[in-house]
Amino acid sequence: MPCSRCGERFLAERASIASEWAWSALAVILAFGAMLAWPVNRTAIDWQPGLAWSQPWRAFSAVFVHYSALHLAANLAGAVLVGALGHAVPVPSRTALAWLVAWPLTQIGLAMQPELLHYGGLSGVLHAGVMVVVVHLVFVGTTTQRRMGLAIFAVLAAKLFHEAPWERALRRPEGWDIAVAPLAHATGAIAGAICGTLVECRHRARNRSSSMAR
Repeated sequence: MPCSRCGERFLAERASIASEWAWSALAVILAFGAMLAWPVNRTAIDWQPGLAWSQPWRAFSAVFVHYSALHLAANLAGAVLVGALGHAVPVPSRTALAWLVAWPLTQIGLAMQPELLHYGGLSGVLHAGVMVVVVHLVFVGTTTQRRMGLAIFAVLAAKLFHEAPWERALRRPEGWDIAVAPLAHATGAIAGAICGTLVECRHRARNRSSSMAR
């Protein structure tokens, strides 16, 4: 019996460690993928609405495309920050799953703006990641964590509103050497909110049914 209990404890600890690092692992994949794709021909893997049905994998590969060194550096820094945010909470593995599902949905949402003929970059998926963490904090966080989640949401919502993605497909912010697609930030945030809410609702329902079974 003692050996059996030790084995169960060991497996539980392994599962806990894996859960805590799933989020960071996804952030690392996004960052390293972007660095590895830097020398690749951009049009070969970027998002193009005309190829959405014939080459659906571009909804994944587009995040690795960057159009300048500044673009890449900024998004690598963003990946570090979003990864650190999730690790600091810390978020469970279900939030990493929500972020993973939101990844292609962020690009698919760009179909709403067909004049955006090419898109690449991590920024939309990073917005999705932030929103997944926000949803997690609001659903299961302490009072302080919920307030922090709502504060992050308020800042993100104000940023998206200021960018006005409904006005035009591309903007050229001061200090940037590329055009920015504000809609990608909005679709990322929306995808993250939807996927995060779905996994948290499923988790709550499973806990409720488990407690009733007892």
